[in-house]
Amino acid sequence: MLIPLLAIALGGGAVIALAAWAGVQAIGDEVWRAAWVIAPAAGLMIFQVHASALAWRISVGRTAAGVDAKGRGRPLASRYFRIRLMREAVNSLLPVAQLGGNILGVRLLVQRGVPLATATAGTTLDITIEVVTQFFYTAAGFTVLGLTGPPAGAPWVIGTLGVMGVCVGGFIAAQRFGLMRIVEALMRPLSRVFPGLTLEAARGLHAELMRLQRDTPALLAAGAWHLAAWVSGVAETWMALWAMGHGDSLAAAFVIESLGMAARSAGFAVPGALGVQEGGFVLVAGLYGIPADAAVALSMVKRAREVLVGVPGLVMWQWAEGRRLLRRH
Repeated sequence: MLIPLLAIALGGGAVIALAAWAGVQAIGDEVWRAAWVIAPAAGLMIFQVHASALAWRISVGRTAAGVDAKGRGRPLASRYFRIRLMREAVNSLLPVAQLGGNILGVRLLVQRGVPLATATAGTTLDITIEVVTQFFYTAAGFTVLGLTGPPAGAPWVIGTLGVMGVCVGGFIAAQRFGLMRIVEALMRPLSRVFPGLTLEAARGLHAELMRLQRDTPALLAAGAWHLAAWVSGVAETWMALWAMGHGDSLAAAFVIESLGMAARSAGFAVPGALGVQEGGFVLVAGLYGIPADAAVALSMVKRAREVLVGVPGLVMWQWAEGRRLLRRH
């Protein structure tokens, strides 16, 4: 618990330092001007969650136990949406380093009849597809920056994309060379702590992941939904910047959104990417002459819509847990 608290303290301190540097009053004025954007931004976030839920459902596959080849019997898309909303709320609003929500998602799928091996392998595949599509989205952002923005140092661009590419490639290679076998090996000590976790149910994780990865049409469909979720965020950034009076360039909004979200993902270990997201927006927005106060205000607008959508997700999670406990007793 000490490490998450330390990360929150460091991230919160970074936000306070940035706000003091940019000017608290100036940031407040910018947020006030863009306050009307929070509601439509929340609507866009709901679309993003829905698109990501559809991608997740495709990634989990259609051949789980009790499910026929046409998909009859697996959880409905609406149920995936609700679970995805809880998953995103936990990852965004709680100090779980982007892991707790994914574990919760697997557990809720298992409770709804999806075998543990399929739920775990499918969720791992979903995360992989999301990371890969973000890599291409970020690469597109760098391309647009090179075409429309001020001259950017080629070594910096190539270096950033190179590091991202190595991380993505390493994650995929780890899966191919037996990451899930390591997870299977960890199931034995975990089963002593969690009696409900059976070794039999977790057996075959590697084989299940390899099977899901061979479904090329499903991979492409899930990738398309994830890419749609990423790109839709550009509209939110464009609206917020326009409301603040800092230009109406769609290209600038695309670059700020894509590279800003890359910075947020890089700060996954910090709860809510506190300070990391704000710093990323300040750096990228500055390339287009947008002042730091507006960049921090943009991040605040995004956080406001995150809370607006995330809090109901946390409530739904607690409601679901309460109902399960009542049924047990």
